[in-house]
Amino acid sequence: MSLSWKTLGIAIASVAALIVMTAAVVVSQGPQSRGGGPPPREGFRRGPGPRDGMLPMMREINLSDEQKIQIKKIMDAEAASTQELHNKLKALHESEPEPFSATFDEATVRAIAEARAKIDVELQVSHARTMSQVAAILTAEQIQQLISRRPQFREGPPPPPQP
Repeated sequence: MSLSWKTLGIAIASVAALIVMTAAVVVSQGPQSRGGGPPPREGFRRGPGPRDGMLPMMREINLSDEQKIQIKKIMDAEAASTQELHNKLKALHESEPEPFSATFDEATVRAIAEARAKIDVELQVSHARTMSQVAAILTAEQIQQLISRRPQFREGPPPPPQP
């Protein structure tokens, strides 16, 4: 059985269209929670270490017990104050239209994306406010330690050791 150029061209175009549509769906989803894991602030934490309510970067700057207590209170207050925003994000995610449906409703997709962006702005402002409150508790030396380690935190955790 031989394929004609026309049939081969249609097959290639179909595969290319499928790849483009899949990429568009992935890009349109934007950054999201780590799918399948526990919701943010409910047992999820980054990196190794005890679940002490402390940011990983804070564990290495020799906090006093009083500072730890104050920071935990601030972090818990942020978690409580942003819980509704996280719930709204989850509801938006669950209300998204099926990406592989035959119809595309741009207005709905746009409205959900804009609502998600507004919530993201509020979460970022809340996080910045929280970091400002934490900074007010730290000594000048501790702040300098955090500033000097900041590039390392942007890179993320180190890769696991190879066997």
